[in-house]
Amino acid sequence: MVVGGGAAGMMAAGQAARCGAQVTVLEKMRRPGRKLCITGKGRCNLTNVAPLAEFIGHFGPTGPFLHQAFARFFTPELLDFFQHQGLQVVTERGGRVFPTSGKALEVLAVFEQWLARCGARIRTDHSVDHLCIENGALTGIVAAGQTIPCDALILATGGASYPLTGSTGDGYRLAAAAGHRIIPIRPALVPLVTAGSVTARMANLQLRNITVRLIIDSKKVAETFGELTFMPYGLSGPVILTLSSQIVDALREGREVELLLDLKPALDATKLDARLLRDFDQRRHEVIASVLRGLLPKEMVSVALNEAAIPAQRPAGSIQVPERQRLRHWLKNFSLRVVGHRPLAEAIVTAGGVATGEIDPHTMESRLVRGLYFAGEVIDIQADTGGYNLQAAFSTGWLAGRSAAARLVKGAEE
Repeated sequence: MVVGGGAAGMMAAGQAARCGAQVTVLEKMRRPGRKLCITGKGRCNLTNVAPLAEFIGHFGPTGPFLHQAFARFFTPELLDFFQHQGLQVVTERGGRVFPTSGKALEVLAVFEQWLARCGARIRTDHSVDHLCIENGALTGIVAAGQTIPCDALILATGGASYPLTGSTGDGYRLAAAAGHRIIPIRPALVPLVTAGSVTARMANLQLRNITVRLIIDSKKVAETFGELTFMPYGLSGPVILTLSSQIVDALREGREVELLLDLKPALDATKLDARLLRDFDQRRHEVIASVLRGLLPKEMVSVALNEAAIPAQRPAGSIQVPERQRLRHWLKNFSLRVVGHRPLAEAIVTAGGVATGEIDPHTMESRLVRGLYFAGEVIDIQADTGGYNLQAAFSTGWLAGRSAAARLVKGAEE
């Protein structure tokens, strides 16, 4: 049995069925793949073409756990799988791979058709109450008060983010009841809440090609480049989500967190100062607010002038050296203090989960309970945005499905 009909669960079910096992998927929602359909803003970022070492680096401390799964089923094998299912894909900026159609629903349809051909059954509207374990081995489950025997079970229930898709943390409860240690769950890839109201004045403004430096307790700990979006409560967008896991953990520890935005990363301080001097001289009779429209989106002009303490109606030619220096510094070091993050329900993935040390990385089988396997986000593995998390779900699902089926075949032969 496979509990959970998401990316990991569907891959596990199909692989186990192909290896000769009789497979049933129990999905609590009315249709499988609900979360899969909203990944990549509905476009489904399937994977990334980054080399293996770089790929694993995106997972942080738990990345090495995935070496064995990726050695068996990685990006080339996944792309080959989709090609054989007739799904066309395209590689975009940053090595991100999407279906050519840009429709996640097409990916779900591929899996549903594949599972039907493999003979795996999907039973929707089925929640699991608890696992049946005897003498250290899994013997079945209890669902809706009914005991259902099984020889092996794969927990692929996902995390606790986006609960409306069915990811409500059930797997953590079931794994903990089976004796597994659960690393505290928390949001990952989540928007951030900043102090003050400055971001609200620029709400929904998207910026590209900016550098963001992460400062924790007055020390720079990370830097990233890309896109962000100002929100009424703070910040979102790819660069923010990438940094958010570190920030969430720092905030939990009571540390001071600041983000410094370099709005002009292509210009060092000297070149930026020269640019300001030239613009102010050439347009000396125009008000400074108008001149800055050549450097910033209109939503940011009043914020910049307020931060630099320059009246908006001052002629550009009257700007003094200290004022220009304050403006230049702000353009390179727009500071925002992070005071919180959005709730787990709004996180793209869940950090934490079943401790990797209690799972055999060669098979995804529990080291504590024979016949119990894990796949996907229920495990304590999480990465940046860019297709890494979905590849991990597919890879661990592939390995868990094949390993569980091999165990059953071996048991039958014995």
